[in-house]
Amino acid sequence: MSWRILLPDLAAAWQAAATGTAYRPTPAGTSFRSWARQLAARAAGSGRDAELDRWTGLLAAPTTPVTARPLDPAVDTAATARQLTLTLPADTTEALLTTVPAVFHAKVDDILLTAFTLAVADWRARRGLGDSGAVLLDLEGHGREPGDSGADLSRTVGWFTALYPVRLDLGTLDRRDALAGGPAAGRAVKRVKEQLRAVPDGGLGYGLLRHLDADAGPRLAALPTPALGFNYLGRFRAPDGPAAEWSVAPDAEALGEGTDPGLPMAHAVEVDALTLDGPDGPRLHATWSRPRHLLDEDAVRDLARTWFRALEALAAHARRPDAGGHTPSDLSLVSLDQSQIDRLEAMWKVSR
Repeated sequence: MSWRILLPDLAAAWQAAATGTAYRPTPAGTSFRSWARQLAARAAGSGRDAELDRWTGLLAAPTTPVTARPLDPAVDTAATARQLTLTLPADTTEALLTTVPAVFHAKVDDILLTAFTLAVADWRARRGLGDSGAVLLDLEGHGREPGDSGADLSRTVGWFTALYPVRLDLGTLDRRDALAGGPAAGRAVKRVKEQLRAVPDGGLGYGLLRHLDADAGPRLAALPTPALGFNYLGRFRAPDGPAAEWSVAPDAEALGEGTDPGLPMAHAVEVDALTLDGPDGPRLHATWSRPRHLLDEDAVRDLARTWFRALEALAAHARRPDAGGHTPSDLSLVSLDQSQIDRLEAMWKVSR
């Protein structure tokens, strides 16, 4: 994320130097130091202790495994990491960024995570690891959401990554129907959307308790961690013109990132996704990482393709005339459950 701030500045500075003109980059808003101090103040403030039971209960609860054996920090290290990258077609990506979230009054992340939950549940069941609609994962973000702090982090260079666990539960809905784009697909989106909305303060409290609270930190550190990691970086424009000369070099990945080969991998499976706007439209790129001793490429490719299949099913479902609708979190002035909302929308035909 920091390079996405620095590279355009470097390109503009180079152009200015080449033409003999002055260049002054747009100043940053809130400094990294100020933001770090704000986080420390929030951690010391009242109210965070009330979240601790929620996080400990979530991590301590039994969960269906995603691998035959658990992640072993002595064996599953960065040296054993393997990656697989797949790209979704532009037409499906376009629908996932526009039509699908619009009809459900949702965010892109809600749609991606609904499909991810469907894919993991289906993949796990087919591998004989358990038939459960609940999926525990670490949700990673760029950490630049200022909340109500008033901070401006849009041009602040630094590592702001936020990470917190979520348990997404599809319940007893028909996954086969959902993966075919049927009515169950819509119910899945609404369930996952509401579960994500229920996370307090966008998950910020978990990081404050885990890393900045002397009492809560050791308690959270002693609990099991999710075997799955998910990170959607957002949508970016492919560089063109002079800016392309200051983009990431084609051989950058081959040069490596300097990671200690003995560093334990954080998850059995991680997916890092982003949308890149190109000449043929937006395309979702997903890179899957796993330790080679824990999962082979065929297994990870199966999961990756199942996720794309679920995304295509949600895009197809959104084209149905009966698709979409509101959920309880959309209605701030009244208290209605999902069944009441569904009945009202069916009566007045306002689902869109």
